[in-house]
Amino acid sequence: MTLLRWQPMSEMEVLRRQMDRIFGEMRNVDNEAQATWQPAIELQDTEESVILRSLLPGIEAKDLDIRVTKEAVAISGEHRPQQYLRSEFRYGKFQRIVALPVAVQNDRVSAEFKDGILTLTLPKVVDGRRKVVKVNLTEATASPDTTSQTPTSTV
Repeated sequence: MTLLRWQPMSEMEVLRRQMDRIFGEMRNVDNEAQATWQPAIELQDTEESVILRSLLPGIEAKDLDIRVTKEAVAISGEHRPQQYLRSEFRYGKFQRIVALPVAVQNDRVSAEFKDGILTLTLPKVVDGRRKVVKVNLTEATASPDTTSQTPTSTV
């Protein structure tokens, strides 16, 4: 039989988050005309670049404003509502600022907007790329009587 400990503080934290979400949704209903929201993102770190994907369904490219610095990406725009009998989609202005884990070359960014997904490929600054150095120990251990040999490294 497993003994489980009751952790009231973690349950209270879950309850607090749920209450914040409920009151946040109520506030958005009250201020629907001024409601702002943030699109979901994915950030992927590859050897040569950082890839940022943002989920923007139903938004046209002309309604997007994308700004890139060496340290961050700002995505803003507006999802314009249409006349529906019922809609549970979020409309209005949105903005998302994403801090980048490494410096990027903001003048070499490539963008693609297809099927409601914005993909930004942000090439890393050369100094920000991970460098792998291989140390060759075979030469240093092959002749133990010579002390002048040093391990060689290659990039």
